[in-house]
Amino acid sequence: MKTKALIFDLDGTLIDSLLDMALCMNQVLKEFDLPTHELNAYNHFVGDGVLFLTQRAVPKNTTQEVIEKVVTRYKEVYDSVVCQNTKAYAGIYELLDKLQTNHLKMAVLSNKPHEFTLKYVETIFGAFNFCEVHGQKENVPKKPHPQGAITIAKNFNLNPDEIFYIGDTPTDIYTAKNANMKSIGVLWGFRTKEELQEAGADFLVSHPTQIWNIICEH
Repeated sequence: MKTKALIFDLDGTLIDSLLDMALCMNQVLKEFDLPTHELNAYNHFVGDGVLFLTQRAVPKNTTQEVIEKVVTRYKEVYDSVVCQNTKAYAGIYELLDKLQTNHLKMAVLSNKPHEFTLKYVETIFGAFNFCEVHGQKENVPKKPHPQGAITIAKNFNLNPDEIFYIGDTPTDIYTAKNANMKSIGVLWGFRTKEELQEAGADFLVSHPTQIWNIICEH
């Protein structure tokens, strides 16, 4: 097995968090007298950080001042509902247990704000040893820029080609490519098989157990 580590996206990959994000954003949109959205619309709003989520959720003619206020309020509301409806996808705990038992290093790299990323990993995955956990930070370009992934590789003292990056959106696949890492696109997340294929995912999986099978062969 050449693979020594795995970097996971968070939302749509490890955790099913769409309902909480949608409910919180819709609450904030109502507070600002802005139109709300059906749950399935948020599949295409999320994945690139809270600012992009907000920009996609508000009407196109919304001022920057209002967008900034919505972002601030959304963070307040979202922080109050940690894990209310959010949970790990089926099969994720079993996968992580197998990876940990076999001494593979694990990390999380997300475009979710860093404080939320830490809180969710600690709350839902406290039993697992994620050596590196990184959300969106002001001083680090967000995915698909490779800086976050490359920093993790350096901290692991590994070459990028010894690492799989695993995610559910084209942003994740592009992150892997930009960092010269192998990519696995998961089909239980927020985007479609066609989008992941078009982005150039090296592998596609429909259940977490398939991830173990892939890394055993690579």
